[in-house]
Amino acid sequence: MANSKRVLFQKRRLRVRNKLRKVNAGRVRLSVHRSNKNISVQLIDDVAGKTLAAASSLEPSLGVVGKNNVEAAAKVGAAIAERAKAAGVEEAYFDRGGFLFHGKVKALAEAAREGGLKI
Repeated sequence: MANSKRVLFQKRRLRVRNKLRKVNAGRVRLSVHRSNKNISVQLIDDVAGKTLAAASSLEPSLGVVGKNNVEAAAKVGAAIAERAKAAGVEEAYFDRGGFLFHGKVKALAEAAREGGLKI
């Protein structure tokens, strides 16, 4: 029987996360979640189990509420880079989850890099 799209997505997400965890032990994780309507990102310290910073397209201060496009993703990426600096994080590894690295996810990563975050 064929696997559902959700099951395949979860398998892909766990495969990506487990491979990254082995290589980047001790670093902060930049985790991305993309839905049909919004995009959000978190800086997570897995050792302490805490979220250090977060940004989302739902925030009115970014001016992209209700939009889920490449421009909105770039603004969220710039915001997380700024908040990472404020939290004292200079380096993180990029956890794309089960999402492919193109379009909105790629725009978010590039904006975070341009903002000074090493990923």
